[in-house]
Amino acid sequence: LAINPQTGALKWYYQFTPHDRADRDATEPPVLIDAQYRGKPRKLLLHADRNGFFYVLDRTTGEVLLAKTFLKQMNWATGISPDGRPQPAEHSAAALTRERECPNNAANWSSTAYSPVTRFYYVMTLEDCHAPEPSGGSPDLHAVEPSERYLRAIDIDSGKVAWEVAQPGPVILKTWSGVLATASGIVFYSDPNGAFVAVDERQGKTLWHYDTNVGMKGPPMTYVAGGKQYVAVTAGSVLLSFALSSP
Repeated sequence: LAINPQTGALKWYYQFTPHDRADRDATEPPVLIDAQYRGKPRKLLLHADRNGFFYVLDRTTGEVLLAKTFLKQMNWATGISPDGRPQPAEHSAAALTRERECPNNAANWSSTAYSPVTRFYYVMTLEDCHAPEPSGGSPDLHAVEPSERYLRAIDIDSGKVAWEVAQPGPVILKTWSGVLATASGIVFYSDPNGAFVAVDERQGKTLWHYDTNVGMKGPPMTYVAGGKQYVAVTAGSVLLSFALSSP
């Protein structure tokens, strides 16, 4: 919703998943940027949705400028039409009880980030599908592939995934952590195994990591104190703070 803060009047709205029956609520926080886009300056809203599509909206009008999937596993929709509505895929009644519906939860509540240098949007992504429902009163033996989590960099101009970093270990839905992009060209994130990691914003190359050995759910943040910059993150019930120094 875009609401006038002075009057409370609704200016525009956009519904990512109309008639949502799979709990794909739009929980991923939007990122607001001002940038040149398709030849003119715009006020943009960037959003990676739980439904598996990455969106670029003009936040002054609500116009959908780009909508493209950022997943490998996607079968609930074939795309987004010019009017902004998803194009649901057609499934037979038999297929609905036999095949997985993808995605289950492509992105969640954790923070995302954007770099004006690379024009990449950084988001924690889950490749996961709804398990098939039992058919005929007995368990369905259709194989379910394991879930996989990635840190992905999405080009906001094309919607393509520029690079990705696979996250090790089993996927635990309660251990989502956010992403922090910095002016130094470094992106910070936490992986499911409990490592705090720094990667290069252009290629996703790992530059540094610190093992905490506990689940990490909170997003990293940066601040300055006494003229020195720090990066902080929670690991379990502990708050860790790292001082950044020049080489």
